[in-house]
This record gives sequence, C-alpha cells and structure tokens, in this order.
Amino acid sequence: MSAAEEPPSVLDGGWGWMVVLGAHISIGFAYSTPKALSIFYKEIQNDLQSNSSDVAWISSIMLAVMYAGGPISSALVNRFGSRPIVMLGGLMCGGSMVVASFGTSIIYLYLCIGVIGGSGLALNLNASLTIISKYFLVRRPLANGLAMAGSPVFLCFLAPLNQFLLDQFGWRGSLLILGALMLNCCVAGALMRPPIQPAVLKKVEDKSNEVTSIKDSCGPNVKKLIDLSFFKDRGFVFYLIGNLMFFFGAYAPIVFLSAYAVSLGVEEYSAAYLLSIMGVVDMIVRPGTGLIANTKWIRPRVQCFFSFAMVFNGVCHLLCPLITSYPLLVVYTVFFGVSFGMVFALIFECLMDLMGNQRFPSAVGLVTIIECVPMLLGPPAAGLLVDIFGHYKYMFFMCGGVITLGGTFLFTMNVCRYLTLKKEQSSADTELAKPTSTANQGQANISEVEMQTAVSVETEPNNKNC
Repeated sequence: MSAAEEPPSVLDGGWGWMVVLGAHISIGFAYSTPKALSIFYKEIQNDLQSNSSDVAWISSIMLAVMYAGGPISSALVNRFGSRPIVMLGGLMCGGSMVVASFGTSIIYLYLCIGVIGGSGLALNLNASLTIISKYFLVRRPLANGLAMAGSPVFLCFLAPLNQFLLDQFGWRGSLLILGALMLNCCVAGALMRPPIQPAVLKKVEDKSNEVTSIKDSCGPNVKKLIDLSFFKDRGFVFYLIGNLMFFFGAYAPIVFLSAYAVSLGVEEYSAAYLLSIMGVVDMIVRPGTGLIANTKWIRPRVQCFFSFAMVFNGVCHLLCPLITSYPLLVVYTVFFGVSFGMVFALIFECLMDLMGNQRFPSAVGLVTIIECVPMLLGPPAAGLLVDIFGHYKYMFFMCGGVITLGGTFLFTMNVCRYLTLKKEQSSADTELAKPTSTANQGQANISEVEMQTAVSVETEPNNKNC
C-alpha cells in the first residue's frame, strides 16, 4: 500500500477535538438563543405596544423553524459538507439579529428573528452533529457529550449578559451586539474541515457523487429530504415515539419553574437562580454522561441507558409538586439538571448508534422536523392546565407522567429488540453451521466408500491367485 493509500489517522482524536470545539460553539448558540431572548421580551412588549402572547411567539417560531429545517439542512450538508453550511448559518443568525434591531412591528421580528434566525440555527445544529459522526467512532459518546454541553454553557453566560446589555443599551442595541457575537459561528464552522480520506476511496467517492448528481438532475429530490424508509426500522420507530413523548413534557417545567417557585412564596431573585443552578449542573453532567456511555459496560446498552435517563427525568417532575420549601426546590433543580443533561448527552448518540454514520444526516433531519410538533404543543398544554386549575402541580404531573411513560415504553421496546436481534443472530449462525456439518458428513461418507473400494481391490487379486 502506497503512502497516498494509507487510511486516515484522524479518527477519535487529533483535529477532531477542534471540530468538537466548533460544534460546542454552534450548538451552544442554537439551543440557548431562543431561551436567552426572553430577557428582552418585556422591553419589546412595551416598545412595540404588544402583549405577552405576541412576544412569546418569537422564540416559538425560532424553535419551530430550527427543528423543521432539519431535512433541508441535512440535504445541504450531504451536498456541500458541514464547513460551508455552518458558516452560512452563522451569517444568517448574526444578520437576523442586526436587521431585527431596526424593527418597528412584532411581525417584522417574527420574520427576522423567528424565520431567518431559526433557519440559521437549523443549519448550525445539523451540520455540527454530522461532522462529529465523521471524526469519532470509539470516543463518539464523549465527543457528543462535550459538543452538546454548549447549550448549558452558553445559557449560563448569555442570560446575565443579555440582562447587562439590556440595562446599558436597550433591546435594540442588545440585538446588535448579540448579532455580532453570533457571527462567531462562522469561526466555529471554519474549524470543521472535512476529514482526510485515502486517495483510492476519494476517487470512488468522487465518481459516486458524479453519478448521484446526474440522477438527481433527472428527477425530483424529495426522497433525499424526507426519507420515509426509516420507518421500516423498528429501532428508529421506538426511538422516535419515546422522543416525541419526552419533548412534549421537557420544556414546560423549565418555562414555569421560576413562576412555580414564586407561587410558593420564594423571592423572585432566588427563583430566577434556579435556572442558573440547573444550567451549571447540566453543563457538568453532559460530558460526564458521555464518558460513562463510552465505557465497555454501557456502550453496548446505550439505548437502555438513554431510557433510564428519560424515566429519571419524569420521576423528578412527578415528585416536584410535593416540595414546599426553597431548599427542596434546589434539590429538585439539581436532579432535574442531572436527568436533563443525561438525556441530551445521549439523544443524538443513540440515533447514531441506530442508524450509523452514513444514514445519520438524513435520520436526524427527519427526527428534528417531527420533534418540533410536541415542542410547540407541550408548553401551551401545560399553561392551559395552570389556567384551568390555578395551580402548577397538575402541569408537573402531566409532564412527568408523559415523560415517564415514554421512557418506560422505550426501555421495554429496546429490551425486546435486543432479545429479537440476539435470537435472529443465533438463527443465522445455526443456518451457517448446517452446510458445514452436511459437507463434513458427505466427506465422511465418501471416505468410507473409498476405503471399502480399496479393500475389495486388494482382496480380488488374492482370490484369483488361489
């Protein structure tokens, strides 16, 4: 093998850690920006003469577009690679904030921040997750955990930073500065250079890309955007159902946690600190969960580990209404942060484990567009329960019950799936062993016939001589 044909040595290390850094930045902005923007809502509401419901739609549209744009982002990543897509996403995010700072109506903010900014976040998120799967294999759970830790890290500093900027420059000046900060996603994208490939494989890949481009130009390309063949995979269907149930109840406890604390008589400043505590715990837990998932005991059972994290998260919410003091609320917040961090450190690793590196970009696009539905419906449904009953405990019961049910379903189906795969593997091994044993038996029969023939040949001349 020539030097040009030697396999790449970049997997599970080397420049891959710089790629993880870039993914940490882009994923951090993607998940924290819709939450951190709520700091500006009161000022925007007063300035644009709108109500709380109108302003709340800014983050909702941004999140919905971010998740719904998954298939388009996946198709672009498959065609152009992660580096240019993340850089384009950074330009769209930064530009959307700058343009939104000149807005004079709430509809204008929906378009700039919600649609354009959400589209940029969709490009950042999918492209960052895809490039990690190409650089890491053995250490992939750790790499995913470190990249996903960007969400709590950025939320911890963006929330107080936005409050400081709001006090100093108002919401318009704050959006200008925030847009400049989000241009750092372009720097993060520049770190995501394509992994080195052997010369022979690159030639084959170039030829296959030429054939693919010719086929694509001859007909519609809808199947690449939304590949419905994933629904034939049992593991994917089980994963998707569990995720839908989790996302329905995942964000409402975050939205209403401070209000619930205030309703118990906790000071507003102390109530706001609960989210900071959760962010710090989440930040620590995500890479730690990646390390645990990378061990030889957990790695083959990562799907069950993910199910356990979901059940853990749901049980925390079910116990929250029993809390009546601030110290116990802090304890709940710590466990909430642990379980939340575990789920999000494993959520994409489990999808990679099911689909593999080649199918992951298309799979994550399909998953994210479906997940945007429960993400939008969950918090309004929880708020409706609060309005009907006048208390937050029923909201926590609903979220905890749905998440626990989803985690239990996922765990049960994964166990059944593991047993089925093991049984199918045993059957396949048995079928492979049958021809071998038949061949051995046939060989034995042939040898026996040959021996009998040889004996008869030797005795025949002796009889004649007699």
